[in-house]
Amino acid sequence: MDVKNNILETIGNTPLVRLNRIVKDLPCTVLAKVEYFNPGNSTKDRMALKMIEVAEAEGRIKPGATLIEGTSGNTGMGLALGAIVKGYKCIFVTTDKQSQSKVDILRALNAEVIVCPTNVEPDDPRSYYSVAARLAREIPNSFHFNQYDNLANRLGHYETTGPELWEQTDGTITHFLTTAGTGGTITGTAMYLKEQNKDIQVWAIDVEGSLLTKYYRTGEVDMNEVHPYISEGFGEDFVPGNYDMSVIDHFEQVSDKEGAVWARKLAKEEGLFCGYSSGSVMAGLMRLKDKLKPTDVVVVLLCDHGSRYVGKIYNDQWMAERGFFEVKTFKDLVSARGRQRLITIEATEPVSAAVELMKKYDIEHIPVADASGALVGSISENGLFQKVFANPDIRTHKVEQVMEGPLAEVALDTPVEKIGSLISKEQGAVLAKDESGNYQIVTKYDVLQALA
Repeated sequence: MDVKNNILETIGNTPLVRLNRIVKDLPCTVLAKVEYFNPGNSTKDRMALKMIEVAEAEGRIKPGATLIEGTSGNTGMGLALGAIVKGYKCIFVTTDKQSQSKVDILRALNAEVIVCPTNVEPDDPRSYYSVAARLAREIPNSFHFNQYDNLANRLGHYETTGPELWEQTDGTITHFLTTAGTGGTITGTAMYLKEQNKDIQVWAIDVEGSLLTKYYRTGEVDMNEVHPYISEGFGEDFVPGNYDMSVIDHFEQVSDKEGAVWARKLAKEEGLFCGYSSGSVMAGLMRLKDKLKPTDVVVVLLCDHGSRYVGKIYNDQWMAERGFFEVKTFKDLVSARGRQRLITIEATEPVSAAVELMKKYDIEHIPVADASGALVGSISENGLFQKVFANPDIRTHKVEQVMEGPLAEVALDTPVEKIGSLISKEQGAVLAKDESGNYQIVTKYDVLQALA
């Protein structure tokens, strides 16, 4: 029987998948090492297991020990799996930048999770680096892995990721790209690949706001390079000990927006539902495409699964709030704002009822329906404002006596520019039916919000 003795034995040997549509403009073969096939859904399972094994072999972990680590979520997942199988406890320290789903997953695996502020210096006592170190000093029979400086991190990739890529490509790999964080994945994999063929190019993808790129280029740790960024799981405000910059051939920085947009493209065009850093790797590849030729075989490492980012990069409203969502049509406007039930009022209702609806839902425009539900007109806050001055008793009138013409109705794929031309002082909103046949409304405020 082909049976694994425990979940840890399923780590590694992840598939290499050819990319097609998303790289149609590139001259070469591009292959994706899809690491979310690991049991913890990320490449960090490899180094987490290796760090545990090395610590056990060195006698640093005793039975019943408490494992402590500062983690963006993925390393914690791998350590939690190891702790469950081997009978350890876990305390993980993370930052308030990480998605809530990552925290929830760690807690589901019986780990205690402490959330620390992101925007503090690494040596600040509130930072997640400092808190993890303090806990390790205070808790008896505990061990702090310190994945940043723990060389078992890169050893895990030297022993597994590198050999797998060499074998899966039959030694034809010419380029390897992954994001730069702790340094373990890129350094360990690069060390092995360069031993097989010193001409293999290793490109590190960094994020704007990290100091790693400037450090690679100048050897200078420049804190002026550091500023807050949204991307998760890579980039640093210090240089971890796992790095050996001599095995890396190039550093490229990408923006938060690029990473988010390209992650969504991976899902929509290749069916690869990946995390933030996977999109960043693709963004970096696209920036460097002019360096590639037809005979190249490029491998990009896709670190983790998209399920941990559903509330972020895969949420249209989250994307729109940060200016990452490209708004082109009525449908995009609705997605950016969030779908809402259309509030209507019957023509025979009093104007006072319309005013109450506007106050209750904080809206300016209400379509007016007849007894059959057909939309026959509209009423607006601006229109009522003018009419109240002319006749203060208008609140007791029926809506049909004061209503304006029906709101313009457009197709769901109507361009934003066309919608803008339809919205005026007199007509402040337009309607369209969505895929379910329900009306959605877009106002001038929605257009301004999306385009701003």
